[in-house]
Amino acid sequence: QVQLVESGGGMVQAGGSLRLTCAASTRTFSRYTMGWFRQAPGKEREFVAAVTGSSSRTLYKDTVKGRFTISRDNAKNTVYLQMDSLKPEDTAIYYCAADSKNTILIITSTQVYDYWGQGTQVTVSS
Repeated sequence: QVQLVESGGGMVQAGGSLRLTCAASTRTFSRYTMGWFRQAPGKEREFVAAVTGSSSRTLYKDTVKGRFTISRDNAKNTVYLQMDSLKPEDTAIYYCAADSKNTILIITSTQVYDYWGQGTQVTVSS
């Protein structure tokens, strides 16, 4: 069983930055593609960004490209999401997720990810 714990959420004004951190409790962390998803009130959970096990590939939702950066440190079993130039529409609960079946592929469907964190709230005020 893999446990994922997110941190770093909070409230920020539009144009500000936040860095989310997700710590994983597994020794096979480097084998997993890791993703960030978000869910706004009344909306479905959506893909934000993902990184493959060796960091060879990353993928972003179109509306966050150029503003968000996903990275990972396999020595620390940690994945990050640096969020810059935040907008009110980025307000949501952000979830970290692990795809234990893929190391080199990135799939954006929530159904593929088998481990999830508890989520961290990000609120961007205008």
